[in-house]
Amino acid sequence: MTNDERAPVKLSLPLEFQQDIFKELREEDELVIIARGLGLLRIVTNLLHSYDAAGNNLILLIGADDRENVWIGEALAEHAAISMSPRARGLSLVNTDLMSVGTREKMYAQGGIFSITSRILIVDFLSGLLNPETVSGVVVLHAEKVIATSLEAFILRIYRQKNKAGFLKAFSDSPEPFTTGFTPLTNMMKNLFLQKPALYPRFHVTVAKSLEGRKKAEVIELEVPMTDTMRDIQNAVLECVEASISELRKNNTGIEMEDWTLDSALHRNFDTIIRRQLDPVWHRTSFKTRQVVRDLTLLRTILHALLSYDSVDFNRYLDTVLAASQPPPGSTRQNQSPWLFLDAANTIFTTAKRRVYTGKVSNASITDLNSVPDSLEPVLEELPKWAQLAEILQEIEQDAYFNPVVHDSSNGSILIMCGDQATCRQLREYLQTMYVRPAGAEQKEDVEEGPSASYMMRRKLRNYLSWKSSFSKVSAALFSENQKAINGSTEQRLQSGKASRPPPNKRRRVRGGASGGAGPGRAETGAVRIAGDRDAHIASLMAELQPTEIEAEQKTEIGVDPLENMDDYYELFDMNDLIVIHPYEGDMDEHVLEETKPRYVIMYEPDAAFIRRIEVYRSSHTDRTVKVFFMYYGGSVEEQRYLSAVRREKDAFTRLIRERGNMAMTINNASLDPQESFLRTINTRIAGGGRLAATEQPPRVVVDVREFRSSLPSLLHARSIVIVPCMLTVGDYVLTPNICIERKSVRDLIGSFANGRLFNQVEAMMEHYKHPMLLIEFDQNKSFTLEPFSDLSAPATTSGLAAVPDLQSKLVMLTLAFPRLKIIWSSSPYQTAEIFSELKKGADEPDPLRAVQLGLDPNLQGDEMRTFNQTSQDLLRAIPGVNEKVAMTLMLETESLTEVANMEEGELAKLVGTEAARRIWRFFNRNFSGDTGEELFASLTQI
Repeated sequence: MTNDERAPVKLSLPLEFQQDIFKELREEDELVIIARGLGLLRIVTNLLHSYDAAGNNLILLIGADDRENVWIGEALAEHAAISMSPRARGLSLVNTDLMSVGTREKMYAQGGIFSITSRILIVDFLSGLLNPETVSGVVVLHAEKVIATSLEAFILRIYRQKNKAGFLKAFSDSPEPFTTGFTPLTNMMKNLFLQKPALYPRFHVTVAKSLEGRKKAEVIELEVPMTDTMRDIQNAVLECVEASISELRKNNTGIEMEDWTLDSALHRNFDTIIRRQLDPVWHRTSFKTRQVVRDLTLLRTILHALLSYDSVDFNRYLDTVLAASQPPPGSTRQNQSPWLFLDAANTIFTTAKRRVYTGKVSNASITDLNSVPDSLEPVLEELPKWAQLAEILQEIEQDAYFNPVVHDSSNGSILIMCGDQATCRQLREYLQTMYVRPAGAEQKEDVEEGPSASYMMRRKLRNYLSWKSSFSKVSAALFSENQKAINGSTEQRLQSGKASRPPPNKRRRVRGGASGGAGPGRAETGAVRIAGDRDAHIASLMAELQPTEIEAEQKTEIGVDPLENMDDYYELFDMNDLIVIHPYEGDMDEHVLEETKPRYVIMYEPDAAFIRRIEVYRSSHTDRTVKVFFMYYGGSVEEQRYLSAVRREKDAFTRLIRERGNMAMTINNASLDPQESFLRTINTRIAGGGRLAATEQPPRVVVDVREFRSSLPSLLHARSIVIVPCMLTVGDYVLTPNICIERKSVRDLIGSFANGRLFNQVEAMMEHYKHPMLLIEFDQNKSFTLEPFSDLSAPATTSGLAAVPDLQSKLVMLTLAFPRLKIIWSSSPYQTAEIFSELKKGADEPDPLRAVQLGLDPNLQGDEMRTFNQTSQDLLRAIPGVNEKVAMTLMLETESLTEVANMEEGELAKLVGTEAARRIWRFFNRNFSGDTGEELFASLTQI
């Protein structure tokens, strides 16, 4: 490895602000909130390596995703190789990949740095597999996700309760979540059990000095004007968005609407914010309001597609939107989205089609494979950024030739950064075909020289026409089949079956419009009339679809490669000729810059975080020259979204700085031992507010390990209840030896009813526990009603058959089948924790070993009800006059059903009362004729 290749690793923290953060973190525990793109993972990696090289440390890293684990693991390995530290062991992953308990225990005993999933770590903490006192420290990534009900907050609470000496560091590069709510920074510090926040925005003095003091990257800002049709479509979509917001404001008074503006609608999470505000009253909102909320998401997607899709794919996407918005046969037009009736909506669809072609294309002309629709004139408008990109590449080629840079460690490659993979595919296709001319075009005098997307766009148009024909057939077939189902007529189905089958070339639409296969059928179906002779035009289209000489050669030589003279066929790319197209991937972009070492960077779409990564990259490597081309559509939502994102981040840091200046010292209750906290509990029911009598052990709940996906175990632990994780086969929570609870969210409840799993679970609880309970838990801050879920549990029918029972009917059937089952309704996990505390008062603590064995050992009995025959219990409850109380009395006081059947009415009255005795006696003493009475008596005596 050369010195140049090792330079990025040696200069792991070359900037002053990065070194300052590292020094602060080595001295004390902090929450570091840093602006995006300033090298957060690099700081975390150096911090972890400093502890790893010291040895004899057990460090836990929580909150890292898969890509971050790869990034940190590779960086730690490089650090260890360069420092040659014998104690450094790198990063170990502890996840759900079949890692046994014994393996984890051995790994913990050996020490090191472990990136561990929160669910596994909390179970290991509670089960004693990992003692929190042996942990040297915890590093938390994505600290903005550590809310009060999260597993990470649960982990940190246990860690701080049992370990006062270990360090705790938290990191975040998303300042916006720390500014939502009342004193949000203070609340987040309580969740993280930290007292000092460190803020590093872009305008921080040290950060600005580090990035602006050295040689800055050369940035060329290019404002690309949109076409007139693109501007018309954008204005029309914004008009629809504004009308939708006005509709929401009019129909939902009494809700905070300060952020319900057109500017806020450009953010990615605008529809999420509106839905979160409406969730508590969602069951009271009108159908129109719910529809408008969904429409806002769709309109924002259309805005994004306008600037990223080419004109053909954008028109195809609008075709699917329009088809999906059409009402089914027999319904009224009131079900359609309100924005579709605006004049602006008509502008969107007509202008989008005019960007592709003019004229009208009938289905008959499209489906005829041997004809060209004479009424169609292609327009095929190209995206303005394509021509600008080609111009930039030509400028780069000239600059690299006439102005070579000496003593530069850059590779000379070109890096093009895009928003997503679909745009990357689009640009790859354009760059590969921008100098390709359609067959026969070289003879035409009006063909423009230079790069063009005409070849690519004509191919996309042919695929679109073929798709449009198939799409219309499928839509017609679906509507006809639906109409037949409504009318109940099955005799008039199509005998040929052609309309019912999807066409062979029907494909799922892919964002970015990757070109499809090119067969003869596609060529003939997608024929488009361009100026000139019809026969010549068909010949030119067929010629375009013929394989090139290179493709033909590859097909003929495949499988006949002798693997000789490899150097004549294969060689490495010259880095000066390499063009890399890559999507934005957050912190992973630092790897892209370090590996490609580009001299030219083209930002096809704006991204504030990547601009800072370029600044950090250029300031960290003074021996490299970087020239950046920054492209954006002037006056577009793309520009507004970028500027708004920068402004929101700056405002968030300003609020955090102001709150930090006024923030009081945070004192956490984690310093209290659970036993001490338990003894301090006050029972207000005792006169004078006396303390609870100290018992031998604190309250305990046995919890199934699969329940740690929810926030309820964390909230129970916060109420000083000891959580014992076990693999339970019966129930989810065991509160007492007699109380077992099966917890279901509403969506889980619907799924359990659908597959019948809930009945098996309740039956197992009924068999082993005296008080089985079903807990139906709703989400916090959402409507406490089953109404929003009715459409999920009871789909509407199109025929006159009986409707499927809805969720409430299924619950009634469940209680009828299991009379001893109790149902608990909880509006949130907080209320559930309070209910559990009330249920445990004055009761014995559960035995974890017995809770695990129940359901596994068939010889192990549960409560006294297990000693009776389940079939005879069901038969006894079916007798008139027998309710749950009467059934329990008869089973305890009598030996068999035969004895009950032979008892006199007076004897029964002494046990169950006069009315019940009279109905039971009449049932057994009514006159049965023939074999019926003998069969009934025989069955009763056998049970």
